[in-house]
Amino acid sequence: MHARTALRGTLAFAAALLLSTAAQAQLFRAYLAINGSDTNPCTLPQPCRLLPAALNAVASGGEIWMLDSANYNTATVNVTKSVTILAVPGVVGSVVATGGPAINIATPAVRVTLRNLVLVPLPGAGGTRGVQMTAGIGLAVEGSVIANMPAEGILVFGNAHVRITDSVIRDSGTIGVHLEDGPQATINRSTIANSGGSGVYVSGNTASTLTTAEVADSTLVGNYSHVFVSTVQEGAAVRATVRESRLSRSTIALSVQSAGAAADLAVSSCQISGSVYGIYASGAGVRVIAGGNAVTHNTWGFYNADAGPLFESAGSNVVRHNTTNTFGTITPAGTI
Repeated sequence: MHARTALRGTLAFAAALLLSTAAQAQLFRAYLAINGSDTNPCTLPQPCRLLPAALNAVASGGEIWMLDSANYNTATVNVTKSVTILAVPGVVGSVVATGGPAINIATPAVRVTLRNLVLVPLPGAGGTRGVQMTAGIGLAVEGSVIANMPAEGILVFGNAHVRITDSVIRDSGTIGVHLEDGPQATINRSTIANSGGSGVYVSGNTASTLTTAEVADSTLVGNYSHVFVSTVQEGAAVRATVRESRLSRSTIALSVQSAGAAADLAVSSCQISGSVYGIYASGAGVRVIAGGNAVTHNTWGFYNADAGPLFESAGSNVVRHNTTNTFGTITPAGTI
């Protein structure tokens, strides 16, 4: 009798443990809805309301779906695992910056994808950036809008692969996309507009780092500078390629500057107009190669500020109708 009772108790305990484990199992796909509750399990029948609850419920490498047009946070959303956060088509899934960045990523080795989101600041609440990534290996921003941030739209620091596609980053107080000390970024089919500073800032401040950006088939308009490539530290290399893009209405459309470290800018098949400087180069270590561009209606077209840069121009450029087409030494570039 005692043996049967003991066996029954053991089976009951095992069943309870199994149920508990199943209840705590993380989801591949978690759901958020305007009528959800954070006491729910974040399933489709019982969605959660806010992103922190969904992040707790979803497994690493999983997805969080926003089902309704709504705001889905009350404070900075700290993403500590690899995840895709998306709003379903036709829905405005917003994340609001209050007292810091809207989304913060500071965990090594994570990959984060943000798709079809709207990131904006809450007026007067101390929001700073749309996305801030100071650790992690991958960030993708797809089909999203990041608007009116007091500081950067996106800040990525350190060695990470960054991909921005089909997105709008506008009216940033300082910089649209800030890449510093290691990111390798591609920006495709996107608009970066009306930044108080640079639309895209490629910066090297730490030795033995390489920071790169490729901007393709994009529109940059109304920024103080559209793409600014800069290094101040020996051994901190920076590199940018801008191709098949439209750049207008700025003080400096494209700028590359260095105090001696390698700083490269390649520009091809772009339309550059309505700026004070079309392409500006300054400092030892700077190399510019431009080909197939239409550089028109600027104050200066090509501007080599000093003896430091190697500024090469292929014969396929059209540099016309600027107040001054070229300034400084512009070296004709051969085909090889």
